[in-house]
Amino acid sequence: MTRVANFNAGPAALPVPVLERARDELLEFGKSGMSIMEHSHRGKAYEGVHNEAIALLREILAIPETHHVLFLQGGASLQFAMVPMNFLGAGKSADYINTGHWSERAIEETQLIGKVRIAGSTKVGKTFPRVPKPGEIQVDPAAAYVHTTTNNTIEGTQWQVEPDTGAVPLVADASSDILSRRIDVSRYGLIYAGAQKNIGPSGVVVVIARKDLVASGRKDIPTILRYSTFAEHNSLFNTPPSFAVYMVRNVMAWIKEVGGLPQIEAWNKEKGRLLYGTIDAHPDYYTSPVENESRSLMNVVWRLPSEALEEKFVKDATSAGLVGLKGHRSVGGMRASTYNAVTVDDVKKLCGFMEEFAKKNRP
Repeated sequence: MTRVANFNAGPAALPVPVLERARDELLEFGKSGMSIMEHSHRGKAYEGVHNEAIALLREILAIPETHHVLFLQGGASLQFAMVPMNFLGAGKSADYINTGHWSERAIEETQLIGKVRIAGSTKVGKTFPRVPKPGEIQVDPAAAYVHTTTNNTIEGTQWQVEPDTGAVPLVADASSDILSRRIDVSRYGLIYAGAQKNIGPSGVVVVIARKDLVASGRKDIPTILRYSTFAEHNSLFNTPPSFAVYMVRNVMAWIKEVGGLPQIEAWNKEKGRLLYGTIDAHPDYYTSPVENESRSLMNVVWRLPSEALEEKFVKDATSAGLVGLKGHRSVGGMRASTYNAVTVDDVKKLCGFMEEFAKKNRP
C-alpha cells in the first residue's frame, strides 16, 4: 500500500507507528485472547489503558494536580452546551471572544442557556482575517468565564498567546491545536478538545478542567451533563469510547517517544515555515487571507487566481497523492491541515507540487 499525504481537517492523519501498533494489537490485546474493544470498561485490562492515557496526557502537557483530565463523548459541539450548563447560573453572564465559525456556534448554543456578552471580535463582513490584539479584548470582571477558540480551523487563524482574562476563568476550545505546542495549562479554567486532530480518532473529547471550577458547577442539570460526574468516576461513569481512548494512549506514547512537545512544536514550526514560505514566494498567484501575526500552524489557508484553478489544483493534487486540500465550503479556496501526524516530508511534497502547479497553470 502507498499512503497518501493526508491534509484533511478532521478526522485527520494519525501517526503511522500508532496505526501499526493498533494493527498488531487489534485481534489480541496483551495475552488476553481478545481485542481491547471487547474488554469490559470495568476490567483491569481496559482500566490500565485508560489510566495510562490520562497519565501520559498529564506528563506531556504538564497538567498540574489542580486540574482534572476527563474523557467525554459528543464532540466539541456538545461542549458548546455543557460549559454554560455547568457554569452559567441564573443571573450570570459569560464573555465570548468571536474569532470564527466555531466561536459563533459556541455563542449560539450558550445563548439558548443564558446571557452572552461579546468581549472581542475580529469579524469583518463575513470573514475573520485575524485574532484580536490584547487591547481589543474587554473582559467583564463579573463574567462567569471567558470563552475563546485557540485555533480557527476554517479561517486559518491561531492565537499565539492566550488572552489575559485576569481572575475570570479562561475556557478554551483547543480542538485543532492542542498538543501542537507547549502551553501553560494552569492559566486555563477549562480546556476542551475533540480528539480527531492531534489527540486520536473521532469519538472522544478530552476535557482538562480546574478542580475547584468543576466542584462549583451546577447540580440542577442532568447527571450525565455534569463535569463533576465524570470527575468523581474517573470518566468511567458510563461506558467510555474504549477503543478511541486506547488510540489516545497510543498517540500519547508516540509523542513521548519522539521527544514530547518540544520536538512536535519544532516540526510544526518547520512545516509552517515551508508552506507559508511557498505561498509568500508567489504573491501574484497564491494569496493568504490571514494577517501574518495570526497565521495558524495547524490550518494553512490560501487562494488561487480563480475558482477554476482551485478546482484543478485539488484534482491534480489528489492525483499526486496529496489529499484533503479543498477549503471549507463556507469560505472556499485551499486549506492544508498540518496536524502533528503530517510530516515535514509531506509538506515538502506539497510545496514542490505548488511550485510546479504555479509554473504550469498561470492564467
